[in-house]
Amino acid sequence: MVPAMFAPFEFAAHEMLLGPGRALYWPAERALLVADLHLEKASWFAQRGSMLPPYDSRDTLERLADAVRETGARRVITLGDNFHDDAGALRLDAHCTGMLEALTRALEWVWITGNHDEELPKGFGGTIVPELELGGVILRHEARAGETAPELSGHYHPKLRVNVRNRHIARPCAVMGRSESGAERMILPAFGSLTGGLDAAHPEILGALQPARAIEALMPAKGRIARFPLWQTA
Repeated sequence: MVPAMFAPFEFAAHEMLLGPGRALYWPAERALLVADLHLEKASWFAQRGSMLPPYDSRDTLERLADAVRETGARRVITLGDNFHDDAGALRLDAHCTGMLEALTRALEWVWITGNHDEELPKGFGGTIVPELELGGVILRHEARAGETAPELSGHYHPKLRVNVRNRHIARPCAVMGRSESGAERMILPAFGSLTGGLDAAHPEILGALQPARAIEALMPAKGRIARFPLWQTA
């Protein structure tokens, strides 16, 4: 059964489900994939004089726990930049630490490292790896330009900017490229609460998914996937 608000689509010959909360669920693997949690981003800015509401980690972890419950996931795989910096785990408050410890105990948890957290702390549960291959799909933090195998990644925080009734709206989205051979690669939206975003059609994102014959943005909408063409070969 498809969880409420998650929309099914096919990626690399696998059924996937994309949720409005920016998580990807892989039913055959019972795996929930999330990118760019950036836990403790607000406290990192606070140390530098920019005071942001200090609730980003709690909100991110609560939404992650909700997504686990909604999907029935037994495995969580994070796609890098899990903490905003290498010392982020030391700044977690007791509540967030307890939440994270409970999640990593209850689930098969894989931390993929990113450019913000190359030295993840080993105090929490789970396995720490630079990348992983699952079901013939490479899971890594940053899309590797020139990759010809199916790939899921994060890093770029893609957002789709559209004009609706004369209002400019930006929403997190996934971006998928398809090569001439049919191989598919996807960049997931950032899951963290204070992550911002890069325009889905930005040259850095389009370049990261080359070689491709077409690139499109994907967003869940009322139980289906809405697709927005971004680029294609002439």
